[in-house]
Amino acid sequence: MQPHTPAVNDCYSTNDVYNSQLFTSIPALNEAASYLAQTTTYLTGCFTGSVEETIPDEGQELVDFSSGRAKRSSSSNWSTIVDQFGDAGSIQSSENGRGTSSVGSTSQDISQPVMSTSIFQNGSSMFQGLISRARKTVLGSVNDIGWLQRAPGMPPVEDGTRRFTELLENIRNNEHKLPNTMVYLLVPGLFSNHGPLYFINVKKCFSKMGLACHIAKIHSEASVEKNAREIKDYIEEIYWGSKKRVLLLGHSKGGVDSAAALSLYWSDLKDKVAGLALAQSPYGGSPIASDILREGQLGDYVRLRQITEVLICKVLKGDMQALEDLTYERRKEFLREHPLPQEVPVVSFHTEAGLAPSVLASLSHVAHAELPPIADGQRTKVPVVMPAGAAMAACAQMLQVRYGEKSDGLVTRRDAEVPGSVVVRPDRKLDHAWMVYSSVNDGQGEGDASQVCEALLTLLVEVGQRRRHEIARKDE
Repeated sequence: MQPHTPAVNDCYSTNDVYNSQLFTSIPALNEAASYLAQTTTYLTGCFTGSVEETIPDEGQELVDFSSGRAKRSSSSNWSTIVDQFGDAGSIQSSENGRGTSSVGSTSQDISQPVMSTSIFQNGSSMFQGLISRARKTVLGSVNDIGWLQRAPGMPPVEDGTRRFTELLENIRNNEHKLPNTMVYLLVPGLFSNHGPLYFINVKKCFSKMGLACHIAKIHSEASVEKNAREIKDYIEEIYWGSKKRVLLLGHSKGGVDSAAALSLYWSDLKDKVAGLALAQSPYGGSPIASDILREGQLGDYVRLRQITEVLICKVLKGDMQALEDLTYERRKEFLREHPLPQEVPVVSFHTEAGLAPSVLASLSHVAHAELPPIADGQRTKVPVVMPAGAAMAACAQMLQVRYGEKSDGLVTRRDAEVPGSVVVRPDRKLDHAWMVYSSVNDGQGEGDASQVCEALLTLLVEVGQRRRHEIARKDE
């Protein structure tokens, strides 16, 4: 049975009744927003237009859009509304001493319907705005997640999960294949300046194997374009000092910054860069960033936008644009103007955070703290741990419930796949912080973060070699 829509003359008197029944009769919020939008369209048609269009002639029919039944509406209903506004104007006029009655005044007779129409138009416009805001809040980023996979003209991806698994198993058995003819540049993500152990274990492991490895010292809370320029300078400095090509591994926003460097400065870097690996990077955008910064979203209702701005700008001395550059709107705009060169060998890696109860008890080692010297005069270092896994699990659960999307807690799996890349989709449950901050209770049965990074870069070397062979065969 379709819901009844009140006639125009009693639509305001029954608002409370229908508002109370709206969300109980329609189970889905999206359906509720659609229903309200239809109601808005109907009311707009009643309250907009000229006076002659607004006030129906004698015998004109009004159609109930929900049931299709035609209802007769006489002009007396509308004249009653106009008379009510006219009486109000008469009382106001008499109290101010400017006249005893508005009846008989030709100018006031004309202005009263215009005034009532203006009030109806303003009310309808406000109602439309509320419905639009409600719809935007309900939908959120549902139409943006995975947009790169739906965009026309994007090159397909290749699944490299099986080969990655083989390489990881070989590395765990001490079979290392990374060449020392390249330099490995690790690009950290957002807030890395305040995490002293970010990528430290990876660099130590690479150094023990005799590999040249560097961590890019960029301002992680700066904009994508600013960091892209700094990464470009890093690559050129490494190349001119070592005469070796550079392999990039960017985590989170670091992957976005690295890809932007290649997109913006490829003509300067094409002979200096051997490939790019993106680990858990929001290449297509982030629903977390979009929901915080987009108007009409959660950031409006809990002051989350203001809190985030204070945290980034005041506390961390960063640029709010660092987070804005990760929204879907900014990523779409940037990739439209600066696409990643197709000749760049690219590997993209994404995971899903675990939601098991054991995750709540896991602690991540994020820093060291030095205790004051004791009797022997030596300082003692103690690990600083935090429940990063539990925080990522909570965010992943929120994205799962709201959007039905699997994620590592901050980045959805679909947004982390770079078009044209070799994609690694492991089944192992790994959250966003695991790649750079090891868990103190990690099991030894699977590879650690350093081994995973080594396997990704080894796969990237193979992809680059295969790409060069393909180009050589085409040239022949």
